[in-house]
Amino acid sequence: MNKLKIAVIFVATCSYFTGSIGTAEAGHRHHRHHSSNHHSYTNSQPTASWYGAEFHGRRTASGERFDMYAMTAAHKTLPLYSYAEVKNLKNNRSVIVKINDRGPFHSRRAMDLSYAAAKEIGMGGTTEIQITPLDSNQALAQLSSNKTDL
Repeated sequence: MNKLKIAVIFVATCSYFTGSIGTAEAGHRHHRHHSSNHHSYTNSQPTASWYGAEFHGRRTASGERFDMYAMTAAHKTLPLYSYAEVKNLKNNRSVIVKINDRGPFHSRRAMDLSYAAAKEIGMGGTTEIQITPLDSNQALAQLSSNKTDL
């Protein structure tokens, strides 16, 4: 687990950011309510938004402080402390994120990415994404192979 944390920190630190980010569209994450309406994404691709400075330093559902420069995300059902590969379907760029929060609380969105993760995949505002859950071994292997590509 320590190797994974080091790899995530390394990738976040060494990542260069390109492209622009639009206005944050994270909604009201501080409302901790649960909806009984579960949106199905079987007929369309899930959409992601991002959140940044407005929530920087606040506690996440995992108990961690939100760091807008870390590669993290909020998801409604993926387990906290799990990992996922998120691919921007507009440009095929992808990033590995740790799920450390719940959300988004917008019925048409599947995930909120941190500012850094959104920037890494060239996302502005919202975008259609593909989410691939990863176990910690898969995440570490992919992060390690990305490190050698730097």
